[in-house]
Amino acid sequence: MIYKNFRLQCIARVLVLGATITLFSHLLVGTSWYATTLIVGSIALYQVYALIHYVEKTNRDLTRFLQSIRHSDFSQTFTGGGLGSSFDALNTAFSEVTDAFRRTRAEKEEQYRYLQTVVQHVGIGLLAFGPDGEVELMNTAVRRLLNAPQLKNIASLESFSKPLVDTLFRLKPGEKALIKVDDQNESLQLAIYATAFRLRDQKLTLVSIQNIQTELEEKEMEAWQNLIRVLTHEIMNSVTPIASLTATVKDLFTSSFVGRKPDEKIPSETIGDIRGALGTIQKRSEGLLHFVEAYRNLTHIPRPRFRIFPVAELFARVGQLMRGQMAKQGIQFRTSVEPESLELTADPELIEQMLINLLLNAIQAAQGRTDIRIELTARMDGRGHLLIEVSDTGPGIIEEALDKVFIPFFTTRRDGSGIGLSVSRQIMRLHRGTIGVRSEPDVETIFTLRL
Repeated sequence: MIYKNFRLQCIARVLVLGATITLFSHLLVGTSWYATTLIVGSIALYQVYALIHYVEKTNRDLTRFLQSIRHSDFSQTFTGGGLGSSFDALNTAFSEVTDAFRRTRAEKEEQYRYLQTVVQHVGIGLLAFGPDGEVELMNTAVRRLLNAPQLKNIASLESFSKPLVDTLFRLKPGEKALIKVDDQNESLQLAIYATAFRLRDQKLTLVSIQNIQTELEEKEMEAWQNLIRVLTHEIMNSVTPIASLTATVKDLFTSSFVGRKPDEKIPSETIGDIRGALGTIQKRSEGLLHFVEAYRNLTHIPRPRFRIFPVAELFARVGQLMRGQMAKQGIQFRTSVEPESLELTADPELIEQMLINLLLNAIQAAQGRTDIRIELTARMDGRGHLLIEVSDTGPGIIEEALDKVFIPFFTTRRDGSGIGLSVSRQIMRLHRGTIGVRSEPDVETIFTLRL
């Protein structure tokens, strides 16, 4: 419709305004119609205002456009059809720019959601915080690792580990740290790496936190296995000639009587020495062979055959085997499974043998003591792991030995072989689990299996 054209509208409004002003002048000078003059003057003033308002529409649209960009409000529309080609082009440009911003914002929101999804599913814990410790970002992995479903400030982690909080505040971009944390009978080795970035003019620190306890233990076990293989090889190389020499000496001893005259006698002292030497060599050879075979078992643990079974049945079998021996020593024995329906996915034979070994260690340590109590319990921890605990009120383990009890060949008993707990740790590694111990001498010792 042509009358909506901006130029024609301006010309028409100016002509009407000119006519109104002319009429107002005529009435003001040539008549005494004051009321009519006032009305015509008011109309002229309104026409001036309307003309200015109409001409400034472009400024209002531009202001509205810039405000919508500033406040990210892309619901605004810009229409002005019929005002002329220049206005059509301007409104089209406004709409196109708004649509482009709308698409860009939608893409950024999609990328943000995608990034959030990736961050939350990363297996390594990620934590971002400001100089005052206020947490800006934390993913699911760090929540589980630090057992902190909600965290507003890293200072609140002091109850979990004060050295960890001190390290997080002290760590500079590019630096690494290794922190040991004992939490719920579980030993954590946390590897921390820090970097820095800026977000909305705010300096933030991003740290990655990973528990490398399992990797450290696996490397430790691998190193000990390599050592044992070397020892086995070397000892076997020494044992074989000794065994062979024993047989050779025996043959010489036998052949020494062949062809001798009946009246020729071998001195009894010589015979005794030979027999003694032979007996010593043979006994030592057998002892070394037994020694090697015992330690060889440490490197030949069978692979687990996993299946699902109730923990209560496992405890019942172990209890049936051990109650008699405990009763002879007057040891109180109790088992507990919470809930009763708790099930475990593992190799039942390996886990059963490991529990028997732990119970035998507790029984042997309690010899000569009275009022001893041994408990076997199972439950779920806060991270969804199954815990099996073997606790006793025996003599316990001194603090200096706690970190060494799982090392092959280390033992606190004179008649111990030093491989039982090493085998237990290797069995737990094969089950992707951990075994730990805490002890207060003469009060309580607890071995914790975490599966």
